[in-house]
Amino acid sequence: MSRFKVVLFTGNYNHIRDGVSLTLNRLVRFLLDHDVDVRVFGPTIDEPALDHEGTFIAVPSLSLPGRPEYRMSTSLSSEAKRHLRDFKPDLVHIATPDVLGYKALRWAMDHKIPVVSSYHTHFPSYLKYYKLSVLEPLLWKYLNWFYSHCEQLYVPTQSMAEWLQEQGVQTDLKIWARGIETDRFGPSKRDEAWRESHGINPGEVVITFISRLVWEKNLELYADVVKMIQQKHDHVKALVVGEGPAGEGLKQMLPDAVYTGFLTGEDLSKAYASSDVFFFPSDTETFGNVTLEAMASGLPCVVADAVGSKSLVDHEENGYLAPVDKTDLFYSYIEKLVLNPDLRKKMADASLQKAKKYSWQNINGNLLSYYEQVLGL
Repeated sequence: MSRFKVVLFTGNYNHIRDGVSLTLNRLVRFLLDHDVDVRVFGPTIDEPALDHEGTFIAVPSLSLPGRPEYRMSTSLSSEAKRHLRDFKPDLVHIATPDVLGYKALRWAMDHKIPVVSSYHTHFPSYLKYYKLSVLEPLLWKYLNWFYSHCEQLYVPTQSMAEWLQEQGVQTDLKIWARGIETDRFGPSKRDEAWRESHGINPGEVVITFISRLVWEKNLELYADVVKMIQQKHDHVKALVVGEGPAGEGLKQMLPDAVYTGFLTGEDLSKAYASSDVFFFPSDTETFGNVTLEAMASGLPCVVADAVGSKSLVDHEENGYLAPVDKTDLFYSYIEKLVLNPDLRKKMADASLQKAKKYSWQNINGNLLSYYEQVLGL
């Protein structure tokens, strides 16, 4: 007998392996383990990237123009509505305010079922990468309307909550951070043989980027800064872990970097721990899972001074923060770390200690308590 029933609507649950899909799958497993029944609705493909958790109901979708790996839901089908009627949910959780999210919100309002939402994708910051900034006022008008009909909105950091309030979001904002599997990531995973097998010489300082290779992760800034550093310091090596549509373009900009492709498991853990500096200038993150993984691996982190990153990196403590338009600042911070192994060690230790505070059990336990609050349990 379940405690209560939740339906989760999302734009990505299994067709792309990224921070959103991994977070939501981990949540569903946690809820099922705590006697909460769950159904997940979202788009998919014939060969999904993930073996998903729980019961998943696919909805109609189309691939996005120019970005075929992404899917856009087009409707809440009659079959999906039948599943909803049979399931009789107590709570609706909408993770993506897209067409499916809108349809789900309308369905919940019609059936007088409470709705909560979570903020995973920093949509306004993506617009500039596609030269669509003119649409931002319209986007905020929609988002403010959408979230005003939700009982609670779950955001990953306090800085993100404050930023959303500045944009006019008046929903009850709750912190739902992201966690780390400390048994998977750690300095003990450092492997000199792994470094050697990837052409990294003893004594070289490895500056690493780990994420999907898409331009909105600020790959161009990463490449520019690394090239500047390498022109002055010949013992610096670039390591890029990940795949994506911008991969070939990055290789043209930074041909001498080590490219591993997509890694998981022990290989990913070794890649983090066998690095020396984590450099992630993306300003489109709502949290920055990869930054937390780098911290847990014992790395100093140089990241964008943006709402998604600055809750993890304490400036001059476990790394550095810089505005994305200040290439010279990124350069100077990374150069300090390249030249000073004692500073790298000090900041690496600080990263490790901070990462220990992020336990998935506690974080998803908090979300469960928010659900119970909405349901009056």
